[in-house]
Amino acid sequence: MSAPNASQIIVIPARRSHSNHAEVARTIGIDIIAGRYGEGAKLPGDAELTLIFGVSRPVLRESVKTLVAKGLLSTKARVGTVVRERAAWNMFDADVLAWHLDAGIDKRFLRDLSEIRLAVEPRAAALAAERRSADDLALMRQAVARMKDQPGASESFAEADLTLHVAVATASGNPFMRSIGAVIEAALRASFVLSAPGDAREHDIAVAAHERIVEAIADADAEAAAAAMTNVIFNGLRRHGAAG
Repeated sequence: MSAPNASQIIVIPARRSHSNHAEVARTIGIDIIAGRYGEGAKLPGDAELTLIFGVSRPVLRESVKTLVAKGLLSTKARVGTVVRERAAWNMFDADVLAWHLDAGIDKRFLRDLSEIRLAVEPRAAALAAERRSADDLALMRQAVARMKDQPGASESFAEADLTLHVAVATASGNPFMRSIGAVIEAALRASFVLSAPGDAREHDIAVAAHERIVEAIADADAEAAAAAMTNVIFNGLRRHGAAG
């Protein structure tokens, strides 16, 4: 797949929600993120929305509460339900990130994800080199082994990749770093769909790059661990043309 231009929107479907109110929240959330309900726009009333979605008022209200909690909506007496400004959205929320991928992402969104990863993950790798346990290292090595064994374009490869990055964040011992797991997942999911390391050479390069992270952490070399993590993130940016 070719890299997206700044104006191109890439849609990456997510797993479906399981409950009625979660599915309604997801649909409205995607409509907001895609701009179908603009900033400051007022949503249709309860009666209209219950007809549109075919759900009860309690289900609809639960959906709205979910979106209010995530910063996408505000509700005011005699005003109604209004879309909040983008700056108020909780961009670390797993659903909000997933809905961005569902609504369609461009090169800027990919770059934004990578910038927050670059701000956190190399430091997490450095801390992991100082604080990791034997169990942490075992989990990381298992993840690399699964990456090595699985085709680069497979879902199993992507899951192993995510497992490794989350394991590094966890091994940092800093709960705030572990909490950006949703950001890492969204970035890897987008990167995987856009430019999975499908051929043998790209697969081997990706595995070796991740292996360097783990070995630096095992060697308690914080500087090398941070550099190896930075290299992996920049390689992902370069693969789908979002660097620079």
